[in-house]
Amino acid sequence: MTQLGIVTDLNRCVGCLACTVGCKMINDVPVGNYWNKTLRIGPSPKYQGAGPDAVDMYFLTVGCQHCANPACVEVCPTEASHKLADGTVQVDKEKCIGCQFCAMACPYGVRYLNEEERVVEKCTLCEQRTVQGELPLCVDTCVGLARWFGDLESGDYSQLGGAFGMKMGDVVEPYNQSDVRFLPDVGNKPVFAYVLRDMAWIEDMK
Repeated sequence: MTQLGIVTDLNRCVGCLACTVGCKMINDVPVGNYWNKTLRIGPSPKYQGAGPDAVDMYFLTVGCQHCANPACVEVCPTEASHKLADGTVQVDKEKCIGCQFCAMACPYGVRYLNEEERVVEKCTLCEQRTVQGELPLCVDTCVGLARWFGDLESGDYSQLGGAFGMKMGDVVEPYNQSDVRFLPDVGNKPVFAYVLRDMAWIEDMK
């Protein structure tokens, strides 16, 4: 079984927005919409009473999580939203009727209606690139080597690929399993993972 996806090392992300800009460019995402949105979390005090020189902040990239049990697929009346054998969730525009049930069901708000085409769109994990053995552009353009792509099924992320031909295990600093987090799970089982170390004040995303 395969589950393609992305792991992001939040301690390495510098918030440069290269992933967000590259995604909009290559996928022709309409103005005002995003397939990959970069959020700033913080600054927050490291401890109660901390001054302005003792704060934590990180950048969180949010897009389709290509969930193991996607709610968007469940509610789609035409099977336009579907899960492929590689684990990705895709939208067949030929079948989409623009009802937006999937957009309402998505717990992360990462789908939108393309007003011109009247179909729902979202991250495809750059299927047009990955089928040719290339990286999703958001991974390929990550100058901080924070984003890594590959099969997440085994849970061993060390061999995931990144920009400049690097492997995750050769670049990222050590982390514990407790440092691996996911966006909130409401039964959809998000698969994209986030590594975040040494920020005890953060409510666990798992």
